[in-house]
Amino acid sequence: MPSVSPFTQRPFRQRLLPIACAAALGTLAMLPGAHAQTAAPATPQSFSLPAQPLGQALNALARQSGVAISADAALLENRNAPALEGATSLREALQRLLTGSGLLAVPSGSAWTIRPAANSDGGAMLAPLTVTAQADRSTSEGSGSYTTGSMQTATRLPLSIRETPQSVSVITRQRMEDQGLTQLPEIIQQVAGLSMSQSGNQGSDSTPIYSRGFTVENYQVDGVGHLNSNYAAIFQSNDMVLYDRVEVVRGATGLMNGIGTPSATINLIRKKPTSEFQGYVKAETGSWDRSRVEADVSSSLNKAGTLRGRGVIAWQDNDSYIDRLAENKKIVSGIIEADLSPNTLLTTGLSWQQHRARGHSRGGLPLFNSDGTRTSWQRSDSAAATWAYSERENLAAFASLEHRFANDWKLKGTYSYDRSKFDEQLGYAAGGNPDKTTGAGVSLYAGRWSGPPTQHSLDVYASGPFTLFERKHDLVFGATVARTKQDAESYHLWYVLPVSNIYTWNGASPSQPDTSPKGDFNYKEKTNSAYVTARFKPFDPLSLIVGARATSWEDETYNRSYATGVSSNVKREWSNQVTPYAGLVFDLSPQWSVYASYTDIFKPQSSRDASGNYLDPLLGKAYELGSKAELLNGRLNFAGAIYQIEQDNLAVAIPGVLAPDGSQAYRPANGTKTRGFELEIGGELARNWQASAAFARNLSQDAGGNLLNTNVPQNTLKLFSSYRMPWVGNGLTVGGGVRWQSRTWSDFTSMSGSPRVTQEAYSLVDLMARYEITQQLSAAFNAYNVFDKTYQTSSSAAYYGEPRNFRLNLTYRF
Repeated sequence: MPSVSPFTQRPFRQRLLPIACAAALGTLAMLPGAHAQTAAPATPQSFSLPAQPLGQALNALARQSGVAISADAALLENRNAPALEGATSLREALQRLLTGSGLLAVPSGSAWTIRPAANSDGGAMLAPLTVTAQADRSTSEGSGSYTTGSMQTATRLPLSIRETPQSVSVITRQRMEDQGLTQLPEIIQQVAGLSMSQSGNQGSDSTPIYSRGFTVENYQVDGVGHLNSNYAAIFQSNDMVLYDRVEVVRGATGLMNGIGTPSATINLIRKKPTSEFQGYVKAETGSWDRSRVEADVSSSLNKAGTLRGRGVIAWQDNDSYIDRLAENKKIVSGIIEADLSPNTLLTTGLSWQQHRARGHSRGGLPLFNSDGTRTSWQRSDSAAATWAYSERENLAAFASLEHRFANDWKLKGTYSYDRSKFDEQLGYAAGGNPDKTTGAGVSLYAGRWSGPPTQHSLDVYASGPFTLFERKHDLVFGATVARTKQDAESYHLWYVLPVSNIYTWNGASPSQPDTSPKGDFNYKEKTNSAYVTARFKPFDPLSLIVGARATSWEDETYNRSYATGVSSNVKREWSNQVTPYAGLVFDLSPQWSVYASYTDIFKPQSSRDASGNYLDPLLGKAYELGSKAELLNGRLNFAGAIYQIEQDNLAVAIPGVLAPDGSQAYRPANGTKTRGFELEIGGELARNWQASAAFARNLSQDAGGNLLNTNVPQNTLKLFSSYRMPWVGNGLTVGGGVRWQSRTWSDFTSMSGSPRVTQEAYSLVDLMARYEITQQLSAAFNAYNVFDKTYQTSSSAAYYGEPRNFRLNLTYRF
């Protein structure tokens, strides 16, 4: 397949808009022995396109067919295309879309070019303009799919999901819109194998995300890692309106992160500007006085199309099923792309997010009465004081420069700036045990923490093919430097204040204690790393992926008391920690492959023991075997994997025990083993039918065979499917899904008799419907927990999940 720059520009009269090339056939074309996709395939293909602007229709057609389509942007303005349904050739599909437009589709090698059918005088045909464009196969916006063609979160090699020797999942833009997913925790609930153990309001440090039995601590934005190990939970406040998709790599990802647990890496991929003018406005309402507004506009900013921009804004205000809890969110984002030359792309962007919560609780009400029996609370009962709040603000800026060379090599550098201000006044009645008669005996934990952690990072890498022994291979090498600094003041932790009667408590008393600063708190974290990855193709069906990353890491924590002047300084560092990686992929056929992978595990830990000491770094090895398939011309992906993880110094929570700073206390477990398997399928099952299904089982044991992390479900099942009926009006889409997890339990060994709290297995059912009122206006309805299941989101806290609730939105696209 010929390789050309996706940034090629011509003078104004010849400028062309690359529409797209889809994932499936592009992937097959790269396989040894595969033939290039012709511009006019003889075999009919199934297409499903609603009536829409012509440019958007051509873009969707290119994605579904796997063939590049190019057009002068000016030719497509103010032109619409009819709906397209059924099996037909690509040539016929183009003719139908262009009917009455005065335009003609002309084959150009392996691509198609759109041109005027005749000049304005009705004379001779204009000479065709030819271009070959290579679209971003991973972009999910506009594809209508629940899967993507490629992702680089695992290795940075340009691999399809099938070619990646690790378990990966993608939540696409279409999936977010169908299910009404607007916050990162809502995404987590839909990803294969991921779960949340939620002991407090979303976004607090008591709502860890788990994968394969371990806390997820590695986050990326556009593939660039973010440190913030001192408070990783701030990532949960991210709003999804900014992102095209979320890529998740399960298992150890030391090759791309250097340090990390063998849980998962969550990579948020920003929306990018488009050459063609497009946008939407959305208004949403829902349960608990939910109001939300979104607007998203993208377009070329000059006539030549060499400058493109995109702007996004959103606002949300809502109460909650929990008493006293109310939230407000504001989001603003802008991104600009500029073609500095035919092969050089500059991208820069800025985003701002604000999340405020009133009546915010870090935990739930007590689990036990004073006589040792279980308490019984309503789902709406709140542990929060009226004066408790959480305020978060994130300002992110980035600039990237990418250059493509004539030999198919690419060099890219990205600078990122990220400032996350947070101020959290804590007040939650989680201590003590109530007397069943008087309601006395419960304590309110009160305190405050705030800070402005700021990160600067620079990521540079080069990638491209090379030839060895007359075979073509791929190589990536790069380096990353990151610095996080937090200069803040410290506050009193903890006040323990009595609640006179928890059964009549309204959150107003006791009053807010002194929240003035008590000292200085400074935190620094930095990493320097370099890596190299190569994919060797010794013969056609076999790919060998090997790589390593060398990482130097250090952090430093400084505390000083204003009252006494006493200070402490704790510094930890590890130098030149090498993380090897190896993966093997064997193609059984053009659709099926099997794989094996291995990597080391190294993670300095921020978890503390009951005495307040940091646990030693997590060390271990991870092995994975699996099989993957690209079915239905790549429109459907299947994956199955088994894995084993061996670790020392694994942090295991001690239920009911806190470290001196008020955080959860942990104990280190050595000789631990984690085994499990995962099955996942996602994409198009048939024309108009999108689906995602995943089952995951995970079992963690210590050296003695005792189960670990029993507060995390061992088994999870997640299903969602949607079907579009184009014959109903302008189009009706209906869908539904189920989220099931096995039972969880926690043993409170710090209490007499070590009582056990169990949350039995439960299922949650969600439904959706969307009707296209006109070509541009649609209405969507989502219902969550339809059967109103009552359940605790953690076996270690009396915190309940959302009851049945609804959302309704109107979206106008232009």
